[in-house]
Amino acid sequence: MTRFARSTALYSICLASLLLGACGKHPAAPPATPPATAAKAAAPTPTPATAHTAAAVSGTLVTSIATAPPASAASAPLSVANVTLGNAVNTAHQVTQPSNRFAPGDKTIYASVATAGRSGGATLNAKWSYLGGQGQLISSISQAIATDGPAVTTFMVQNPDLWPEGKYKVEISLDGKPVSTQDFEIARP
Repeated sequence: MTRFARSTALYSICLASLLLGACGKHPAAPPATPPATAAKAAAPTPTPATAHTAAAVSGTLVTSIATAPPASAASAPLSVANVTLGNAVNTAHQVTQPSNRFAPGDKTIYASVATAGRSGGATLNAKWSYLGGQGQLISSISQAIATDGPAVTTFMVQNPDLWPEGKYKVEISLDGKPVSTQDFEIARP
């Protein structure tokens, strides 16, 4: 293992330990590869809410360990390969049934962001918006990601009440540059 790879792995493990310690969880064992992360966000409120100002917001660290990538994929810079929306995820943090239409009673909506390539430290951001009226911001949450290959970072937004019916979108950015926008709708079945 090269010195750069060891220091990147050590940095990732330390970051994961700090994040887990902050939320009161402890990892069973350090992962073999640096972890991808996940975040959850708050429900819509009458005024725009972000992860830093909403009292109901809490984050969790979720890791997704990918299989070893081909040599060419590992040397490519990090990119967003796919964004999938749904109301449930599996243990690999991937959406189980993709959908762009949700019921008002769906409490949680997930955005699984699949990335390819490698990065010693990039930032993914999910900006959730309600498009009714003037496009109200629901939540904007960022997560650092360090990976040597394919990974999945899952963002989620929750509403303990009923979602207002209408059009919504989630915009995914990589290091501050928009890379994907997914429109979705909340409507009665």
